[in-house]
Amino acid sequence: MAFVVAIDGPAGTGKGTVTKEIAKITGLINIDTGAMYRCVALEALNNEISYNDTKKLQRILENIDIRLENNKEGQKVFLNGKDVSEEIRKPRIDSNVAKFAALKIVRDKLTPLQRKMGEENDVIMEGRDIGTVVFPNADVKIFLDCSLEERAKRRYKQNLQKGINESYDEVLEEMIKRHELETKREIAPFVKPKDAVVVDSTSMTIEEVVQKIEKIIKEKRKE
Repeated sequence: MAFVVAIDGPAGTGKGTVTKEIAKITGLINIDTGAMYRCVALEALNNEISYNDTKKLQRILENIDIRLENNKEGQKVFLNGKDVSEEIRKPRIDSNVAKFAALKIVRDKLTPLQRKMGEENDVIMEGRDIGTVVFPNADVKIFLDCSLEERAKRRYKQNLQKGINESYDEVLEEMIKRHELETKREIAPFVKPKDAVVVDSTSMTIEEVVQKIEKIIKEKRKE
């Protein structure tokens, strides 16, 4: 039976960075489920398909090919054979991904793929519903939390480093809208798993968060 670590939490808590670092230390395979939903949003937008055009979206989902590849430089995301690792992190995807992720047909397509990844390998999987829907019986469940203001500040700084010209207020507003969509959607709403260990990263460094979660994983593996 594979060993599964579920990392859930809102955007901007550092889930991606923390998960990558822990994967390197523990040897677990890093799976960013959010990247998969971003790929769906990117493919739909590139084909000028709205999130509420179910028929056209269904055709895309039938043929879409999403591949996550881990290497020394980190994780690469491939959509239909093309490296879209940077493209899926752009503001137009940030502002649309929650709409696509809320759709039943999208989750029905991606959730089984995510489960298969976790059944075949020892993984650390990050997202919004890993510990509640994808792997409710995960060996370790972490809910990585952080204040809204700090999350917006971190995302704003990340955008600046990537050359994305978006103000702090715009980032904050986008985060508020996305959180509202994710928590109120009918399918797999974003909630904290009841049995998850909460790690609040508001006043912690990435190194401190990694050390804390690594300790939890090591203790569980000893059992």
